[in-house]
Amino acid sequence: MSNVTRRHTNQRMSQSVVHGDTVYLAGQVGQNTGGQSVAAQTQDILDAIDSLLAEAGSDKSKILSATIWLCSMDDFAEMNAVWDAWVPEGNAPCRACVESPRLATPAFTVEIGVIAAA
Repeated sequence: MSNVTRRHTNQRMSQSVVHGDTVYLAGQVGQNTGGQSVAAQTQDILDAIDSLLAEAGSDKSKILSATIWLCSMDDFAEMNAVWDAWVPEGNAPCRACVESPRLATPAFTVEIGVIAAA
């Protein structure tokens, strides 16, 4: 039976869960950049993803899938410019990007969740 390891856990959620050889991250928002540009929020989120994956013994080259929520698809190109510079060439994950007019607070305009191999 595989162990389950939860990190950064509170009553509502864990920021990461490792089960077997798979790492699941909660949707990440720009904790340090809320209210700033989509590019700034995206970079903040990707930095958080890098950190959470490293804690779990993984990295961005092992991301299997990503889901991106944008408050407006008008911001698609701005987010993609940051995303494309971050994803290692040859290691692009499966990805979905959807418009969600409301995230947790109005200050957040981007949210990204990923699943990665450990």
